[in-house]
Amino acid sequence: MKKLFKRLLIGLVLGAGIYAGGAIYLGVEQLSASLASFAYLLFLPVLALTFTNYLLRFLKWRLYLRVLELEVPLGLNLAIFLGGLSMTVTPGKIGELLKAYLLRESRGVPMARTAPIVIAERVTDLLALVLLMAVGFYSFRRFQVVLVSVGGAVALFLAIVSSRRLSLGLLRLLARLPGLSRVGHKLEEFYEATAVLFRPGPLLASTLLSLAAWSCECYGFYLVLGGFAGVSSAPLLLAFFIYSATTLGGVVSPGGLGVTDGSMTALLSYTTSFTAATAGAATLLIRLCTLWFAVLVGVVALLVFRKRVGLSGEIDLSARSA
Repeated sequence: MKKLFKRLLIGLVLGAGIYAGGAIYLGVEQLSASLASFAYLLFLPVLALTFTNYLLRFLKWRLYLRVLELEVPLGLNLAIFLGGLSMTVTPGKIGELLKAYLLRESRGVPMARTAPIVIAERVTDLLALVLLMAVGFYSFRRFQVVLVSVGGAVALFLAIVSSRRLSLGLLRLLARLPGLSRVGHKLEEFYEATAVLFRPGPLLASTLLSLAAWSCECYGFYLVLGGFAGVSSAPLLLAFFIYSATTLGGVVSPGGLGVTDGSMTALLSYTTSFTAATAGAATLLIRLCTLWFAVLVGVVALLVFRKRVGLSGEIDLSARSA
């Protein structure tokens, strides 16, 4: 656990450095003035929308567990799911596998069986964000490359997974690589679980849940944009476009640190009447209500899980532990 929280601390320090640099670039006084003009009572509905996002994604997580015929007590399951949010900003995307690890430690379920859920979650999240970005695309015809490339990548992945022969052939090639030969059987077990999760029924249901979940955060972003005194809010569809597009762009870094923040500020400055400082303030506030709120909720849930299950050793997410 200590190693895990050290990784989290690295993410926190990285985030603090990025925001400090952004404040200096935008002007500390101007940014402070914009933050002072915000109606902070809006935090309540925005945080409620964000938490609704987590609950909807938890329903998706439960759906996937049921598809794999895995039963986990509701309270423990919720702690596991929310605990995964604690690692959102960790380097190396360690948070992606934390939930599978916690399931193994608490229920004895092999990680090779549950890790595909993490893949399915991310793919359906990407699919939902692409669809939301496409809706907003009609109000701001930019970033066609992002829309097409991410949508194409998701479509290619689904095509490969749907072909058992192709998928198993690729996995057998991977198993020949140094260090992977000993886990070849686990790679096939991984695929079998993955294929089940991407059947039409679970795929449709999970994508709809993802759409509802991310729509909540997009609307929360719209509320934040309307909370600054003397500044006209952005149109709803434009808010949806900016939030989904910059969230998609941020998948290349842990929690989107730097990438999502910078592109969101730039897009707001370019497409609305917001000054650079107000755009930066809006970005900071929505990130507090989404990314950093997720980390806080996740840490609390992870501590609850640790107390309930008695987890005390170091967390090892390597293939050997699967």
